[in-house]
Amino acid sequence: MPAPQSKVRRHLAQLSACTRCPKMHRPVVVGRPVASHILLVGQAPGDKEPKLGRPFAWTAGKTLFRWLHEALGWTEDEARDRIYFAAVCRCFPGKKATGGDRVPDEDEIAACSRWLAAEIELLRPALVLPVGKLALMQFLPPAPLYDLIGRQLRIDYRGHTMDCIPLPHPSGASPWHRMEPGKTLLRQALAKVSAHPAVRAAK
Repeated sequence: MPAPQSKVRRHLAQLSACTRCPKMHRPVVVGRPVASHILLVGQAPGDKEPKLGRPFAWTAGKTLFRWLHEALGWTEDEARDRIYFAAVCRCFPGKKATGGDRVPDEDEIAACSRWLAAEIELLRPALVLPVGKLALMQFLPPAPLYDLIGRQLRIDYRGHTMDCIPLPHPSGASPWHRMEPGKTLLRQALAKVSAHPAVRAAK
């Protein structure tokens, strides 16, 4: 049985009040209070997401939701209502001095991992979709994307067993998902997502 939505709302309220990482830019970016057995884990919000108030709200999000629409037939709203959106870090890390978004440091990842652990304990997901290398590293041993994308793996995360279908990051700056063999591996991964029992039950 899914967790009651009231518990998910309470969790998100506590998460939204988090101030553990002083270098991070608030507000905390959270998704909808969805009691789902499908958990999508991104990397960290960009600078647009805090202003718009939702994860994957800008260019990368448009690509991600296009993938989900083509594979599952879901609109963006339907995907947000059926998938719980999490992330390795929930606040915008800020910009590097040389330009581009700062990568969260190990202490920030460790601090935010308590929220991800709480969500997995609360939701008991059957399927986790880590998006991008930073998210993949939280669930899987280091490996090239070519060895991970397109596969469905059975994993254990802090005592909870679930299926894991890794996805590449939909960033426009990355050519990986637009070139072979990345294009074919992405299609294989999305086909596995579509066929998964947790996704079929949500349709």
